[in-house]
Amino acid sequence: MKFTETDIRQIESKGLTLAKIQSQIELFKTGIPFVTLSSAATINNGIIKCSDAEKAHYINYFEAKRNAISISKFVPASGAATRMFKNLFTFIEDYNPENETINSYVNKHKDADLSLFFIGLEKLPFYDKVLDQIALFYPDFASFSRDKQRFVFVKTMLDEDKMNYGFYPKGLLPFHKYKDHLATPFEEHLFEAALYAMTNDNSSLHFTISERHETIFKDEFKRIQDIVERKTNSTFDISFSYQKEATDTIAVTPDNNLFRDDDGHLMFRPSGHGALLENLNQLDADVIFIKNIDNVVVYKYENEVAEYKKMLGGMLVEIQSQVFKYLNLLENTEISEKDLQDIVAFMERKMHIVISKEYVKYTRKYQIEYLIDQLNRPIRICGMVKNEGEPGGGPFWVKGENGQISLQIVESAQVDKGLKKQLEIFKEATHFNPVDLVCGIKNYKGEVFDLQQFVDPETAFISMKSSSGRDLKALELPGLWNGSMAYWNTIFVEVPLITFNPVKTVTDLLKPAHQIK
Repeated sequence: MKFTETDIRQIESKGLTLAKIQSQIELFKTGIPFVTLSSAATINNGIIKCSDAEKAHYINYFEAKRNAISISKFVPASGAATRMFKNLFTFIEDYNPENETINSYVNKHKDADLSLFFIGLEKLPFYDKVLDQIALFYPDFASFSRDKQRFVFVKTMLDEDKMNYGFYPKGLLPFHKYKDHLATPFEEHLFEAALYAMTNDNSSLHFTISERHETIFKDEFKRIQDIVERKTNSTFDISFSYQKEATDTIAVTPDNNLFRDDDGHLMFRPSGHGALLENLNQLDADVIFIKNIDNVVVYKYENEVAEYKKMLGGMLVEIQSQVFKYLNLLENTEISEKDLQDIVAFMERKMHIVISKEYVKYTRKYQIEYLIDQLNRPIRICGMVKNEGEPGGGPFWVKGENGQISLQIVESAQVDKGLKKQLEIFKEATHFNPVDLVCGIKNYKGEVFDLQQFVDPETAFISMKSSSGRDLKALELPGLWNGSMAYWNTIFVEVPLITFNPVKTVTDLLKPAHQIK
């Protein structure tokens, strides 16, 4: 494939290399292999279910250690709220209050979510705020028919020249209505972080955002900082970063030629949440909690959610402490046979690492090297929620190309459902991934790992998109909690549904976890 001098300058200006682009094009040509599921991870087969006593132990362990370690909370928050309002955008485009009733529109389009939106209208956190704006733009609002009032409500909420909610960052939309104020997810993450990510009266949070939104996020923090710090008895260290241009991927035509825009330039696209691995790797903390921006709850549920975060955090800190002891021991060539057996037992029972069948045949020197290689990796403890029909990747035992079996979070698109056995295994999943992770990204010497060394590039995604009416193929990097963490040590732990309350559509705000009463 030939690149012009202009192409090469464009590639290099983004911080990319020609070799990297060529390897991406090769992926388009060869295709990305499906993963090979070995079995679903279930309770007592890859997923830990803590007893009340174990939960209390890990919480107490975390509380005892938290002021001696550094903790950060990492929140992917770059998304606009567009998808939250998808069916409402369709509604204001297609509906005419002069021609039909909302009821007939709902029935015609079988849009139960729209019906729910109007039923719960007054319970939405921004209901009064929208009415205030309506008073400015539509002085005759009171004289409108009920259906026209509802139509105008949605238009006021979404029109670019009015509230423009669909293009707001999701993190700064009003999510919760308290007696005296409206709270955004950004604010709720601060209150929540103070419950489990505070060390020595300081809470550290890192948000990945769109560059164009940085000013309004910083303004929001200034607006709420004093009150949040007073209520939590914590100072806050807030930082922001953007998805780096050097993580963009090349777009190609359906037949794998370079896709060019109308001006003849190469087309690059953002590469999905896997690109945030670089942002995560910039943090320097002993324990990092990862949680999406829209997964928050109203204040009355925050302590319960925080308990499970501390449970996962305690498990990470305790396991990591033992791993570090073993790694220091393995560096000592005088290590006893019993020590080696204890280490293997710990890896299998506590960390769910499947030891190679060849291990017993290795020389002692190579056994030690093998155990160091297996243990000296980033660790993640992943909360897993019982599957009740929610979308999301699931926990599975996966067989790698080398025959090694390991625990992975697998998305539906990664599975070859044309193979009967793979489809059967996929359907046997009992839990799903709510993006509730606690990560240890430092080694036993206190150095931050180079997280790129633990990515499986074969787990990228190829999808069909379009630009200016022309079809193209886009490449997404391995997902942040999927292939980007493929070679981490992974432990799955069951957590209750109360810990998972994402707002994917606006009507999710009507669910109990987002309502004060």
